[in-house]
Amino acid sequence: MTEIGKIEKPEAESFSEKKKLYCVPNVYPIKDAPEGYQKLYHAYWDEVAQQLEKLEVIGKIRKIFCENISVQGEEALDMISKMNERLLQIIKGKVEKGAALLPIETEDLFGSYLDWSNCLRIVRTKSVFDKILEFYTENFNKRIDHILNVIEGNLSEKEAGLLIIKDEDRTKLQFSQSIEVFLVTPPSYDGILKWIRDQWREMYQSEESTKEKDSVHGTNP
Repeated sequence: MTEIGKIEKPEAESFSEKKKLYCVPNVYPIKDAPEGYQKLYHAYWDEVAQQLEKLEVIGKIRKIFCENISVQGEEALDMISKMNERLLQIIKGKVEKGAALLPIETEDLFGSYLDWSNCLRIVRTKSVFDKILEFYTENFNKRIDHILNVIEGNLSEKEAGLLIIKDEDRTKLQFSQSIEVFLVTPPSYDGILKWIRDQWREMYQSEESTKEKDSVHGTNP
């Protein structure tokens, strides 16, 4: 895999005969998020757009693959608009220049993935958690295999494609050697990851503090 940097013309020519896939971690807006996150979110998508323009020196984007999308055409664009307006701007711009937006999910696999994910969040006992995790993992692997097959089957020789997906899911995709993978990781992405880690840390510390207070006051068994 290649991280995008400064691509000189001779290097660009060396990729011209290969299949190319530009991978962008999907970063979502957060409702009522503080201004700090909002700035990082908008900076991130500005930087993604800039890096994709640089990458297209080695190949214009002809196929677009986006997580969560199981439909095509205007229906797909409408779904993306409801999830991520900044991502929609990028995708619409590429579609207007001739790129095709292809579904990489199926309703059955993706629906099951969401259901098992939600079950894992609310389960309380280890035995039940382990059983649900088994079902979740089986479904997740089938979903990843399907996404991989869609991309491999639709990206033609010499073409460049754009994949928008959570980074942790992207790492599970084992592409064939015929595809040159480029990771689009703008500087603001590290800031977003740090912001998320800080939020989890604060939430964990708050929960631990609440447990200690409950224990002192005898509210916990």
